Amino acid sequence: MNTRPQLNPADRQVALYAGFNQDSSCFSVGVDNGFHIYSADPCELQVTRELKGGIAIAEMLGRANFLALVGGGRNPRYAQNKVIIWDDAKRKPVISMEFHSAVRAVRLTRTKIVVVLTGHVHVYTFSSPPTRDHVFETYDNPLGLVALSTQTLVFPGRTPGHVQLCDLASGNISIIPAHTTPLRAITISPQGDLIATASEKGTIVRVYSAANCSLVCELRRGIDKAVVYSLAISPTSHRLAVTSDKRTLHIYELPTYGRHPSQASNSRPSSAMSNGPVSGENKRWSLLGKLPLLPKYFSSEWSAAHSEFEGGGTAAVGWVAEDAVVVVSVGGGKDGLGEPRWEKFVLVESMNGGGEECLREGWRRYLDND
Repeated sequence: MNTRPQLNPADRQVALYAGFNQDSSCFSVGVDNGFHIYSADPCELQVTRELKGGIAIAEMLGRANFLALVGGGRNPRYAQNKVIIWDDAKRKPVISMEFHSAVRAVRLTRTKIVVVLTGHVHVYTFSSPPTRDHVFETYDNPLGLVALSTQTLVFPGRTPGHVQLCDLASGNISIIPAHTTPLRAITISPQGDLIATASEKGTIVRVYSAANCSLVCELRRGIDKAVVYSLAISPTSHRLAVTSDKRTLHIYELPTYGRHPSQASNSRPSSAMSNGPVSGENKRWSLLGKLPLLPKYFSSEWSAAHSEFEGGGTAAVGWVAEDAVVVVSVGGGKDGLGEPRWEKFVLVESMNGGGEECLREGWRRYLDND
């Protein structure tokens, strides 16, 4: 029998934001009275900072002492059109940046601050005060979609479904017509060689080469429309993880063909261009796709492994190893159900010899509300 007293919903700590740092070794959580930082594997609280108000964005800079904070929640700590650069070594703000509209997302490198508004992306040199390098116009981007590597910035184009790639050194822009409907998720690999995109339809994920903007592969998440929450490419660019409102984590094997030769030279060989089935450690292509006159639906690659996650609300995914991912859910959601959870999944060889399985290895309620 459960004899623990029921918590009043008003007393429960609510996650306003959850996101990984650049290598997914940590994740940060914004709450109504500040922010927390956790190690990703194992899930352990590292830092708690209590502030007089809510934090809707707490973007980390690797494991450095700087974070970008944006206010939010019922009682925002900072105005939602401001970015505060927080120095955790000094435990105080050191830079304040104000904009004409609400800030949707922030990304940091050691040399750049990228601020995303609904219709623009601002790029600054990380200095005090910051100096603005570029401003790019985008299609309406209320989700603050953006991805950043050391050399490349990726964000929505001016046309729905298009992606812009900015070389941060030169400021040159390339355009990828990735989808015909507005974007819902984008990511860039840790190596900076691959870009993955999903649209509002959520049935197809496309992967492109960052070197030449060519299509590397097309991945089918499912048949029914879904809201894709998060995309993440593994450390060696061999796998892609996808979470959606179907509460399912999909894992895909990525081919090495179609990439820049320098990116693929040390990767495992792929037989995806052959006429026979692909087996072993490579890919699971739909065999029906090799038959003539069938719709393109049958030629998309299906996930190599999948599993269900249980946390509520949106769910960010990050690779903690080449064969292990962590899903961090913020709780709540459209139905008001669910809870903030950390869940770890590992890829293991199937017992029946049919490739790999995705198994949940552990989970916890990271806010310890109960």
